[in-house]
Amino acid sequence: MSNAAPTCWAERFRALDALLYRYRPLWQLRPFHHRSLPWWETETTLAEALHALDEAQLTVLEGDMERRLRWLRPWLGDAADRLSQLVALPELPGRRLDIPARLDTGVPGRKWQQITAFVARMAPGEEHPVLEWCAGKGHLGRLLAVADQRHVVSLEHNAMLCAQGQRLAAGWAAPMQFHAVDVLGDAAAHFLPANGHAVALHACGDLHTRLMTLWLSSRCERLTLSPCCYDAIAGERYRPLSHEAASSGLRLTRADLQFTQQESVTGGRATQRRRQREVLWRLAFDEWQRSVTGIDRYLPLPAVPYNITRGSFGGFLRTAAALKALPPVENVDEHHWLLRGMQRRDLVRRIELVAHAFRRPLEIWLVLDRALLLQEQGADVRLGTFCDYALTPRNLLLDARQVQHA
Repeated sequence: MSNAAPTCWAERFRALDALLYRYRPLWQLRPFHHRSLPWWETETTLAEALHALDEAQLTVLEGDMERRLRWLRPWLGDAADRLSQLVALPELPGRRLDIPARLDTGVPGRKWQQITAFVARMAPGEEHPVLEWCAGKGHLGRLLAVADQRHVVSLEHNAMLCAQGQRLAAGWAAPMQFHAVDVLGDAAAHFLPANGHAVALHACGDLHTRLMTLWLSSRCERLTLSPCCYDAIAGERYRPLSHEAASSGLRLTRADLQFTQQESVTGGRATQRRRQREVLWRLAFDEWQRSVTGIDRYLPLPAVPYNITRGSFGGFLRTAAALKALPPVENVDEHHWLLRGMQRRDLVRRIELVAHAFRRPLEIWLVLDRALLLQEQGADVRLGTFCDYALTPRNLLLDARQVQHA
C-alpha cells in the first residue's frame, strides 16, 4: 500500500522544515499588522521590487504559486526550486464510481465533487464497516453506503443534522446509523469498528487529530482522512504530533496555522467581492482607530454580522467602534479613511505575495507531521492529493492501514 519507503516522508519533512525555519522572517508574520514592508531594512532589493509591481503583475503572481516562486528566486536562490519540489505530492489513483442519479440532491456542486473525488481514492471494501467522523448530514457516508453497499455509522455533534441525515439515508434505503456524539468526548472511542474503516473529509483541527489518536489505539484497520482548519485547536500554540516535528526549531502559533487556510477558491463572484470589501473596510477601520486612540497597533475585530458587510462603510465603522468600545463615530470623512484602507490593502497584498510562497509548504509540513505520527506508530501510510487544487486547496489525503491487521 505504501508509495514510499518508511524514511521518505521523514526526509521530505526535514527538508521542508529546514527551509521554513531558515526563511521564517519572510512568512511568520501578520501582514494585517504592518503599515510598511517588514523587510525594508534587511531585504532592501526585495522591498523595492515589490513596490515596483503594477496591478496586473501583482494579480498574475498572486494567482500562480509556481510563477511566484520563480519571481522570488533572486532572494531565495535554489530554495525556490526546492520548495516547488517538496510541495509536489502525487495524485492518488482513483476508481470509477457507479453513482445513482439524484444522490447529490441538496448538496452544493463543488462539495459533491470533493466528496466523489475523495471516495474515488478509496479502494472498495464491502466487508469493512465504515465510521464517518464529523458527518454533518452524512453525504459522504451516504455515497459509500449506496455506491459501495457498505454499512456506515455516522457521528455528528448536531442532533438536527443527524435527524436530517437519517431521513436522507432512509430515502435511499442506505445502511446508515447516525449518532449525536461529541467526538472530542470519551464516547466516540466506542464507535471505531474492529477491522473497519474510519473516514473524515475536511474534519477540523482537534477533531481530526482526535480521530487519529483513537484510531491508533483501536482495532480499526483503515483510516482515510483529509485534514482541514489546522488552527481549530484548544491552545494558542501548536503541539507537534510526531517525533520529527517535536525536534523542529519551528514554534507555531494559532495565527501561523490560520496562515495555511488563507486561500479560498470557493464562492461566486458576489461572495468574493464581499470578502474583498470586508478586508478593505477592516483595514480602513484600523487606520481610523489608530488615529482615534493614538496607539499605533493593529486592533483585530471579531466576526461581524453578515448584514453589516452588505451595508455602508459608515455602518460598518460604527459597528466596529462599538464592538471595541471606542468613541462613537461622528462626522467622519468616510472617503478619506477608505482611501487609507486601500493603501493598506495594497501593502498587505505585497507582504502576502512573499509570505504566501510558504503557505503550501507549511501545510505540507503539517500533513507530514500527521503522516509521520501514524508511521511512527507502525501504520502503513499513503499521502497525496485527491482532487485538483482549483476544486479545493484542502486537497490532501492521508490513507493509512494498521499493519498488524494485514
